[in-house]
Amino acid sequence: MTDVKITNKKATYPVSVKLNKYLQEYNRNIRLPIFYDDLLRFEGSFVVYDKDDNDTLWIRVYYNQFEREEIDLNLKRIYSALNSDGNDTVTKYLNIDAIDFCTFGNSKPFRIKVRNILNDNYTYFYVKTADASRIYGLELEQMLSPDQLNFLVYKDTLIEEHIAGIPGDEFIKNYLDDCIPSEKTQIAKEFVKFNERCLIRLLGDMRSYNYVIVPTHDFDHVVYKIRAIDFDQQSYEGKLRVYRPQFFKENLKMVDLVKEKMGEESIEQYQIEERSIVAKRMISYKKRLNKLLNCMKNDTISTQEHMEQLREEVYSFTLDLEFRKSNNMGEIVSNVLDFVKRNYEDVNMKNFM
Repeated sequence: MTDVKITNKKATYPVSVKLNKYLQEYNRNIRLPIFYDDLLRFEGSFVVYDKDDNDTLWIRVYYNQFEREEIDLNLKRIYSALNSDGNDTVTKYLNIDAIDFCTFGNSKPFRIKVRNILNDNYTYFYVKTADASRIYGLELEQMLSPDQLNFLVYKDTLIEEHIAGIPGDEFIKNYLDDCIPSEKTQIAKEFVKFNERCLIRLLGDMRSYNYVIVPTHDFDHVVYKIRAIDFDQQSYEGKLRVYRPQFFKENLKMVDLVKEKMGEESIEQYQIEERSIVAKRMISYKKRLNKLLNCMKNDTISTQEHMEQLREEVYSFTLDLEFRKSNNMGEIVSNVLDFVKRNYEDVNMKNFM
């Protein structure tokens, strides 16, 4: 295993007019009462530590007394728009318990903790700078993964729902060794499928802290799923290995688990299974997916250097000449999905005959 490193900070790409129209058509774009830049005007902060007194890389921010009341009300309204019909009647039952800011990573998000005062249930949502490549990543996740995503965009502000689960790095460190053999086999299978899914839709930088493990209790066992939570590196980097979680050192323990629990035939079986599932989703979302890809093909979401490198590396990986005709990242993504769909249809036709 060769470790992949991302050394340069990714640029933020503005939302184009074409992408904005797409977002409006699919109800992702609504007028928001507060913007990302408004939250940057905090007066002070203090470090947030976890239960073991480790620095979480989040800081808890606070605002002056005169602004805080308005900020809280507007954040409640955003929560209502994200999770309900946007009606203000629910805001009286909500409390903004905390506003945290993360200076680590590209998106520098604000994490908003919202509590229902009637029953003390709480959840989170995130306020970020709107970045076109990230929005494409969120939409592709909605269409091509097993999971549903909820987010809103208005001008230069992106609102994302919280994705619940155990952070991958925490799961690997504190939970994986305690799993029974059958659970480890299932987790190995899910990592193979997750690895394939990221490659197919060119979602990069899936180090262990950028995905979560989601355990679901079935009637006689626990089912584990792996779900991406960071879409910042959607088709941006030039190295093909960036889009394969298996090549990050943070995932070494998961890779070793796959080697321990899976033979080559099993790995290939689950890779084919995931490609088939993605191909079926592409057919189901055909109209919407084509509109999104059309936006991507007319957009700039990476550098020319990265695009040319990835185009050649994908061609070397597939030996499909269509990739050499790609002129931007959107066309590469579109050609990868076409490649997967063609292979799925060819296999189905052979089986039918």
